[in-house]
Amino acid sequence: MKFISWNVNGLRACVQKGFLDFFREADADIFCVQETKLQEGQIDLETPGYHQYWNYAEKKGYSGTAVFTKKEPLSVSLGIGQEEHDREGRVITLEYDGFYFVTVYTPNSQNELARLSYRMEWEEAFLSYLKKLEETKPVIFCGDLNVAHREIDLKNPKTNRKNAGFTDEEREKFSHLLEAGFVDTFRYFYPDQEGIYSWWSYRFKAREKNAGWRIDYFCVSDCLKEKLEDARILTQVMGSDHCPVELDMNW
Repeated sequence: MKFISWNVNGLRACVQKGFLDFFREADADIFCVQETKLQEGQIDLETPGYHQYWNYAEKKGYSGTAVFTKKEPLSVSLGIGQEEHDREGRVITLEYDGFYFVTVYTPNSQNELARLSYRMEWEEAFLSYLKKLEETKPVIFCGDLNVAHREIDLKNPKTNRKNAGFTDEEREKFSHLLEAGFVDTFRYFYPDQEGIYSWWSYRFKAREKNAGWRIDYFCVSDCLKEKLEDARILTQVMGSDHCPVELDMNW
């Protein structure tokens, strides 16, 4: 099976930059997007052969997620079942026979870490949600997790040490998630690979200089490791300040 995840930073804008061409070319079994910045009815996206599922933020033009899947799931749920965390359209879960598939757009800690304390609450709640799912069947989850885990996951670790996405607190939460039984699939295959990122600032010609961050992930329950075939970061795909990430599994 082929899975794709992409933070499109505004789906309507991304559609104008070739989103559907890449979508068709990718031919993924499940294709999910984050940061759609949409409300219901604001886009009519033709994706023949795919079921569409959307989760919208209450706030207009903000956050939001969507999943396009060839195989109809057994069930679909939006959010993590906690009202204080479910107003921003950040999570969609699809249930299949052998696994749960979750896409997530993790809250950004924002300038001057204005939202770091909320981010810490979110991390605890989201991990609890994943572990609850895992009691029933294994989990594959993906999306923009808004954290560069290790120094090799961003171009300039020293100057970003206390910035959103590379604080000690956020990195520790991701370490805790891995210790709780999940696998960062890209690092599983490429433990020491440097210089491959999934997000670049629109400023300072960052993408041209490859001054980026790896903040988009596919993670799986530890018991699924034997089914992993490859994890890729599709740096050549344009249309957003993020590029898509891919997971291939033998299912």
